[in-house]
Amino acid sequence: MSLFHRLTDGQRRRLDDAGSTESWQRVSAQLAGKTGAMALRGFALKYRLRRSEGMPLVGKGVRVRNPQFIETGRNFLIEDFAEIQGLSIDGITFGDNVSVGTGALIRPSSYYSRAIGRGLVVGSDSSIGPQCYIGCSGGIVIGDSVMLAPGVRLFAENHNIDDPSETVKSQGVRWQPIMIEDGAWLASGVTVTAGVTIGANAVVAAGAVVTRDVAPGQVVGGVPARPIRGTA
Repeated sequence: MSLFHRLTDGQRRRLDDAGSTESWQRVSAQLAGKTGAMALRGFALKYRLRRSEGMPLVGKGVRVRNPQFIETGRNFLIEDFAEIQGLSIDGITFGDNVSVGTGALIRPSSYYSRAIGRGLVVGSDSSIGPQCYIGCSGGIVIGDSVMLAPGVRLFAENHNIDDPSETVKSQGVRWQPIMIEDGAWLASGVTVTAGVTIGANAVVAAGAVVTRDVAPGQVVGGVPARPIRGTA
């Protein structure tokens, strides 16, 4: 099933469930107008990517830099005003049925050095929520069916601060990868620091700052994040 049909069928079910009296035909036409424009932008992007299966849907104001480093699977959706910077050693890879929310930023390069970062892998059926920041200079792997809620921030690098006589900026950064395993849920406003692994089906509560590994199935929260509930 195409992404367009998935969206329209989903919209029809939501209206039915809500008991809406709004004309389905009118809502369908509105959605078709929006997705039609997204498909045209996707067509323009598709053949600039390193690889793309199916037709991406691309929102208005989207910025994709260095698309020759980016691969997308089927039913890839990137919403309005999101930005993906492709330039990276390992590239940027999205699986099937991945969505990138409005205003999300994906950047594999450091703000404070000119080194080219490692890159990002996002598994199938995963979603990156609105206003997320994915700083993947040290490399980030996101598994299948992972949910990143609005405003999640992932930083796969950290500043060196060993010499107090030098400015933090002059000491540079160190890269460490982040791994988020299948089925995890990071709630709104979560921050994950470099070198952390979040296990399969783990849950990170809203606003938490994750500085150490989270076991599979564990629920954590707080600053810094600590277990709220043990593994399932």
